[in-house]
Parts: sequence; C-alpha cells; structure tokens
Amino acid sequence: MSDWLEHTVQTEVAIPVEYAWSLWSDLQAMPRWMKWIDSVIVTDDPEVSAWKLGTNGLTFTWKSRILKQIPNQIIQWESIGGLPNRGAVRFYGRPNNLTIVKLSIAYAIPAIGQLMDNLFLGQVVESTLQADLDRFKIYAQEDFTNSKSS
Repeated sequence: MSDWLEHTVQTEVAIPVEYAWSLWSDLQAMPRWMKWIDSVIVTDDPEVSAWKLGTNGLTFTWKSRILKQIPNQIIQWESIGGLPNRGAVRFYGRPNNLTIVKLSIAYAIPAIGQLMDNLFLGQVVESTLQADLDRFKIYAQEDFTNSKSS
C-alpha cells in the first residue's frame, strides 16, 4: 500500500507569461534547472516523455503522459510507468511582464514513507523543488534578456 505525498512551491519571474510557458513546455530542457532530473526524452507520441532522475547514487525512471495543457496557463501530467508521480505547473501572468510559476508534485511511497516524510523526506523534496524554481527564475530571466538583445 502506498501513500501519496504532495508538495507545492512557487516563484515570481520577471518575464512575460508566454516566455515562461515556452521554456517550461520544452520538457527536454528541464535538466538545465531541475537538479535531480538527469534527462527527459519526448517520445514519438508528443504527449509521452521518458524521465530519468538521479540523486545520491540512486536512479529512478518513469514515463509521463501530459493530461492537460493550456498554453500560458497549465501543464498537468501523470506517470504511466515507473516511479509513480503526478503534478502540474501553473503560470499566472501579472502586470509589468511578471509571471508566477507554481509547481505541484505528488509521488507515491510505501506507507512507511509517511513517517519518513514527517521526519525529513518532505523537507528535502520541498527545498529541492524550491531551489529548482529559483534556478528556473535565474535561467529564464537571463534567457529572456539575451533573446531581447539578439
């Protein structure tokens, strides 16, 4: 039996919502800002991607299917094999070319994981996800600035 644990983090990025969306919807670019993601490969079916996560000498793989995709608003997915997970990234455009990016990820772990989550796992995952969004913010703002000067 497994329990699902969910974590949500967000950041505000000084770029237009359309630009944030375009960067995030390029799934294969995610290892540039997501520390634990080693690779993402989009399959022949553009709704399905193969993911590889590596941390502390452990490697996990899974395939994900995009369930919902509304440009400049949301990308929602769930795993269809391998590491059980699901989530969504949402984009909220604000005045003055600001965008709030909100990432929610849920993953299944054995029931003993609930105890681990209360002790330390949840804090590690959440702080890593927040650091990933902070890296996305830096990457996206630099990329946007460079694209305007080209």
